[in-house]
Amino acid sequence: MILVWLIVILMAGGLLAWLSKKVNPELPRWVALAAVLLDLVLIVYLWVSTEASTGSAWLLRYEFPWIPQWGVSFSLALDGLSLLMLVLTFFLGLLAVLISWKEIKNKVGFFHFNLLWVLAGITGVFLTMDLFLFYFFWEVMLIPMYFLIGVWGHENRTYAAYKFFLFTQASGLLMLLAILGLYFIHGSETGTYTFNYFELLNTPLAPAAARLLMFGFLAAFLVKLPVVPFHSWLPDAHSQAPTAGSLILAGLLLKTGAYGLLRFVLPLFPTATVEFAPWAMLLGVIGIIYGAIVAYSQTDLKRLVAYTSVSHMGFVILGVFAFNEWALQGVVMQMIAHGLSTGALFILAGFLYERIHTRDITQMGGFWAKAPRMGVIALVFVMASLGLPGLGNFIAEFLTLVGSWQAANWLTVFATIGLVLATAYSLRIMQKVFYEPGPRQEPLPDLNFREMLIAVPMVLSLLWLGLYPQPILDMARPSITEQLQAYTSPESTIVEPKTALVQQLDPTTTTDQLAINQRAFSNLQIFTSPN
Repeated sequence: MILVWLIVILMAGGLLAWLSKKVNPELPRWVALAAVLLDLVLIVYLWVSTEASTGSAWLLRYEFPWIPQWGVSFSLALDGLSLLMLVLTFFLGLLAVLISWKEIKNKVGFFHFNLLWVLAGITGVFLTMDLFLFYFFWEVMLIPMYFLIGVWGHENRTYAAYKFFLFTQASGLLMLLAILGLYFIHGSETGTYTFNYFELLNTPLAPAAARLLMFGFLAAFLVKLPVVPFHSWLPDAHSQAPTAGSLILAGLLLKTGAYGLLRFVLPLFPTATVEFAPWAMLLGVIGIIYGAIVAYSQTDLKRLVAYTSVSHMGFVILGVFAFNEWALQGVVMQMIAHGLSTGALFILAGFLYERIHTRDITQMGGFWAKAPRMGVIALVFVMASLGLPGLGNFIAEFLTLVGSWQAANWLTVFATIGLVLATAYSLRIMQKVFYEPGPRQEPLPDLNFREMLIAVPMVLSLLWLGLYPQPILDMARPSITEQLQAYTSPESTIVEPKTALVQQLDPTTTTDQLAINQRAFSNLQIFTSPN
């Protein structure tokens, strides 16, 4: 029942924050802060009270029939992967409330209603094990974020909000069609019509049907990540959103796309994903290099950071489709470390905008001497973004590249170019904003207590991830092992012949399809031990 409360507290808190505006203009802030803090306490309690290696990937499950005649149930489940994502969600949600304390001055109640409902939708996405319910929460994320951008954004907020809505809504509808297709195919094959994730895992699919359904899911998840060339909504949404909106977008909404790939695409469509894997990894490498090059050319600080997200999310695609534990551990670490480091850079951009009312880095410069605390904090965040050893992003990128090397050597070589380019755009931020003499001579206020209260926990979190990542790796391992079961031999750790392994994935595979899959396996070298 605690899983239900994680969602209910946020939804009820959002309604209460909206209504409490009539009592006191400051009350919505405190209501939102209390709601997110309570959820953070609950999820941390679950973490410390739960053993990561219990013999099962699933730590908690809750289910009751919702619309039984349609096969819809209110099914929630928590494993190590979703637990880590929820800790990140409530931690960044708490910071989003604190960031908005002084920035948001109009419609405060409605703002915090939308903020908490976005977090509730994200929480539902990370917990639900019913595909009908999953789509419901996927849409719950969309509408409040549209309002956060469109009402409290900057000068071109209406355009950015519409673009965000159209991209995510259109791709979400394709996922809905794929969910319905999987529902009807499973019903016709087994006689049981259900949206339950655990039952749909065993759905027998013809190769052509599996490909079509997989692409429906991929449409939603690749747009949300985003992957080049489906990324054009992201820079506009980031640059126009309020600081809290940019933090939630970069730190959490993008991670729902990566989570969807791990949770749904890999287990539901093992054969189809093997066929698509070389192309997916190629898209990841293109995104890594393209995002880094375009980021270096930006003068708007928030657009610059937005394009770094495109580059970093390329590592996620590269790792997901490498099909081995090293790579998937790197993906999980990247989801967490990127949420912290890139979210922190957007927070820094918000701090600067509050002071100088511009995001143009050509109008900045010389801020190190004027605001040394801000300079030191920014240096840590920038070093994390470029992957400095000792910080979380280094662990994530190292694991991802080691794992992808086992799958595609040359693509991994090109992916490492992104690390060099990351150094270029990261150091450009420090040079233009803090070191290089700028046109402004007026003093710049340094970080105050509230801002340090926001920044310091993010610095400490990145250091913890970089210096002691083992708790994260241990928590994620059972879930990752389960995702890889469709791609490895359960009988032994000995490499099987390719033909037998492909037939294990889909006993109905035709001769032509078998040949295609064998070539895909040969390209990827994905024969790994389940341990």
